[in-house]
Amino acid sequence: MANTPSAIKCIRQIATRSANNRRNRSRMRTEVKRLHKALESKDGKAARELLAPTVSALDKSVQKGILKKNTASRIKSRLTVRVNTLVAAEGSS
Repeated sequence: MANTPSAIKCIRQIATRSANNRRNRSRMRTEVKRLHKALESKDGKAARELLAPTVSALDKSVQKGILKKNTASRIKSRLTVRVNTLVAAEGSS
């Protein structure tokens, strides 16, 4: 248990930061899951619409220190390739 006022304040700050990080991480994961769901259902139009918000959520996660830059880049690249492949397959059918 914290005894000094500064230690008590540190605990408060940690709790606030943890809540913010959890909220931001959850938002990012939700966007990625929504895009994955659209890709699994082979819905090219929805996938294309969801790609931009997902990329934005990943970029914000990098800014906030939740993901490393290269990790976000790798995820964005893989998702973009999958969306483009799905849209191309729909266009040729």
